Amino acid sequence: MATYIEEKTNLHNDEYYYSVIRTNLKRIRKELGYTQQDIADMIGSTRQYICDVENEKRYKHITIALLGRIADALEKDIAEFFRIDNDNN
Repeated sequence: MATYIEEKTNLHNDEYYYSVIRTNLKRIRKELGYTQQDIADMIGSTRQYICDVENEKRYKHITIALLGRIADALEKDIAEFFRIDNDNN
């Protein structure tokens, strides 16, 4: 007997999740006192790429691999970048 799963209609869109990551990346970076250039240097990227990821108007999406590299460089659990703070998102 087949089981059917009802499609959820109250899910957030993709941009919402990228916004959560973007907000947390910027917050964590600033809390640790790093510039965008510092982060770029740590992961072998460019300041422009980090700027594009953090800037909601540029719609640059980050891959899970690069987010993992950033988390490792900052010595943070990657889950920190997915934390939802209802006051800021």
